[in-house]
Amino acid sequence: MTAVREGQTFGGRSLLVRYVNFVKLPHTVFALPFALVGATLASYVAPVTPALLGWIVLAFTAARFAAMGFNRIVDRELDAVNPRTATREIPAGELSVTAAGAAVLVASALFLYASYRINQLCFILAPLALGWVLLYSYTKRLTRLSHLVLGIGLAIAPVGGYLAVTGAWSTPWWLLVALAAAVAAWVAGFDILYSLQDVEFDRSQRLYSIPAAVGESRALTLARALHALAVIWLIAAGFAAGAGIPYWVGVGVVAFLLGYEHSLVRPGDLSKLDAAFFTMNGVISIAFLGFVLLERMLA
Repeated sequence: MTAVREGQTFGGRSLLVRYVNFVKLPHTVFALPFALVGATLASYVAPVTPALLGWIVLAFTAARFAAMGFNRIVDRELDAVNPRTATREIPAGELSVTAAGAAVLVASALFLYASYRINQLCFILAPLALGWVLLYSYTKRLTRLSHLVLGIGLAIAPVGGYLAVTGAWSTPWWLLVALAAAVAAWVAGFDILYSLQDVEFDRSQRLYSIPAAVGESRALTLARALHALAVIWLIAAGFAAGAGIPYWVGVGVVAFLLGYEHSLVRPGDLSKLDAAFFTMNGVISIAFLGFVLLERMLA
């Protein structure tokens, strides 16, 4: 029987394709737009140059590569015995642990260097951010809060984007808190949806995912609650930023798309999970960035 390649991966066997698939590069679309949202909101305070924008994108992409690559290394034995993930690059023998580890080290160094080029505050905070996103790889073995740990990891993106431009915390202080909380709740919610695929496997391996602990129906309810919180926090961030009409339209679009996302997944029917997880969340992040940019252009 021919193994089925995991979703959101590319065909081909070149080294570049293997590394792209190794870190699920298309998933960058989830949080990179929120890093740019942070930078856009900061542009009301300080200018954003093309060079700075380039360093922000490099820092985010490198940090995400390091985090995802490290996760693949840590999870390689679990991936090998899970039918859904057995074709991933390390268990399939397409990348060695040494090659994967070297890539993670290079990506980590690039993240630290990009942070250094951005400003002193980002460079000081960079090791803490990197440590947090690497820590996530172990949390599913220890706590049901692993989904939230991942959410906080991606919530660093808008905060980092803002700090990269201003070199200082936001005024009012709760603007960045609200924006980060929105991203954390959004990511934790869709990570719970993603974990629905592995309920039986997680239980057999004694892994602490929410769906494995409480079942599909309750997990879906919790994911909906987290996504409702994400919208509430986006509203709070809008008030903190003194947002205009495009921003509020963007929040409305996010709320609508999240509702549609949840209409695609039901207990016992995960046939549309790929669309709910990847397509809809990619559209959500890009659409919200688009409305934030529109407001900035009209300012």
